[in-house]
Amino acid sequence: MVNSKYFFKGFKLIKSLDSPALALGASFIAIGALLKNIGFNLEQSIFSTFLTYALPGSLVMAESFLVGASLINIFLAVWLVNTRLYPMTVSLMPLLLHKSQPRWKYYLSCHFIAVSAWLIMKGNYQSIGKKHRIDFWIGIGTGTWLIAIVSTIIGFLASDYLNKDMMIGLAIVNPVYFTCMMVGEMKNLQINLSIILGAILGPAFFFISPEWSILYGGVLAGTVAYFIGELK
Repeated sequence: MVNSKYFFKGFKLIKSLDSPALALGASFIAIGALLKNIGFNLEQSIFSTFLTYALPGSLVMAESFLVGASLINIFLAVWLVNTRLYPMTVSLMPLLLHKSQPRWKYYLSCHFIAVSAWLIMKGNYQSIGKKHRIDFWIGIGTGTWLIAIVSTIIGFLASDYLNKDMMIGLAIVNPVYFTCMMVGEMKNLQINLSIILGAILGPAFFFISPEWSILYGGVLAGTVAYFIGELK
């Protein structure tokens, strides 16, 4: 069973001053309104966030549905955009693994991998003994996941009062927050270079390939930063 002490210790972190909960909630309010505007009912909107959770995946799903993509194409698009979570999983799981914990906890907790929950965990895991970090992580993930679901409901119900500009403003709150968090973590050469080069190369590649500019810019920036850091 999940240790309730550490579960709730993690769950309560969503209300801390540096928590991304408000930014996450604002963005999913926009998602809820968007889903209603493209024809989803309330149950479908809740189910979408329940399963997809991460913000970019929800946006891709909604946009693909809007242009009439097939179910398999929507699935592949969401799957591809969520591959960005793989590096986060690789960096996080070694911090959580403990031989005394059952495997089902790790399978369950994979659903909670998102930048918001990952940031909270990376900033607080050292205060928790390794044996109980998986319970702590499940608490964090459950908290951020519920915020996303509740915010989707709020956005759906409030969609008639949100114009296009308001929805765009709410949607970009989360990326702006994460950008500020990344700037705050600029503590070594590799991180500094990856953020600075990414900010330069992403827009630069837009003039070459608008559809792939973020991927190209991110891969090149991260690769260059890694090798330069390793040479130092």
